[in-house]
Amino acid sequence: MLNELEKIKKEFSDSIKTAKDSQSLEDLRVKFLGRKSELTSVLRSLGTISQEERALVGQKANTLRKEIEARLEEIKHNLNQKTGGEVSIDHTLPGLPLSLGKKHPITKTIQEIVGIFSLLGFQVATGPEIETDYYNFEALNFPPDHPARDEQDSFQIDNGKYLLRTQTSPVQIRVMEKTKPPVRIISPGACYRRDNPDASHSPMFHQMEGLAVDTDIHFTDLKGILGEFIHQMFGKEIKMRFVPSFFPFTEPSAEVAISCIICGGKGCPTCGRSGWLEVLGAGMVHPNVFKKVNYDPKKYTGFAFGMGVERIAMLKYGISDIRLFYQNHLQFLNQF
Repeated sequence: MLNELEKIKKEFSDSIKTAKDSQSLEDLRVKFLGRKSELTSVLRSLGTISQEERALVGQKANTLRKEIEARLEEIKHNLNQKTGGEVSIDHTLPGLPLSLGKKHPITKTIQEIVGIFSLLGFQVATGPEIETDYYNFEALNFPPDHPARDEQDSFQIDNGKYLLRTQTSPVQIRVMEKTKPPVRIISPGACYRRDNPDASHSPMFHQMEGLAVDTDIHFTDLKGILGEFIHQMFGKEIKMRFVPSFFPFTEPSAEVAISCIICGGKGCPTCGRSGWLEVLGAGMVHPNVFKKVNYDPKKYTGFAFGMGVERIAMLKYGISDIRLFYQNHLQFLNQF
């Protein structure tokens, strides 16, 4: 068998001199290293010879295999250097299809909400995501040390001089400071709170808040606007109810719930068997907020509302975990 190995080695040395392209290299690889090659046959027959001869032949055969592999790789590298790394190109093959991008479900939901409220006369207003304590809390009737601040644990910047906004409500203050009534705006944007991530919480999320101020605005106007939004977003068959609640910047305040879109209001695990799903908070603007922006609370009234965009998207598209929006899995995103 040692003579046979020497014969294989000499034949490879003679053959490699004629290799001029990738195809000839591949042919040589198959001939000398393939399953039906003579070298593979020698390795397979090691079990038929004596133990002493087997060790010597096996060592020689494996050494020869490594030498052949190294020489083939060297020739392949040299060929690539000469051709700029492109050994061969089949110009007759069709081009690779382009994968077109899609809008993220959060973006789609924001645009749909904005579209609905735009038809109702609201204009989009935006503001900075890095805010001061005054705009994020004090101007919204959150006095220092007020317990309601605990529900919006914030990310502090520069030793508390600034913070990442916990809501888009500061946009309402900034707009009212610069605009005389009537005012009718919605303010979409990213918000940040020190929440532990789980199926329904994220330290970064999106809000859509609305504000309307004029001389003759009532709670019934708020109910009518939100009712129209709910019906356009989720369907005419969806019912809505207001449950008394508390927000420092509105009085009276309410949590707005809709009949469960999963069970039709009959009761299921999604709605906690209640038949209702909370979707947003709302209320009449507190007089203290008006005083902060130099609006006369005896002359002007207004309403405000706020909703989590992710919450609306989860209900609309049947998504069970908020974290799916941020994991960037194409299998998930391609559904929208």
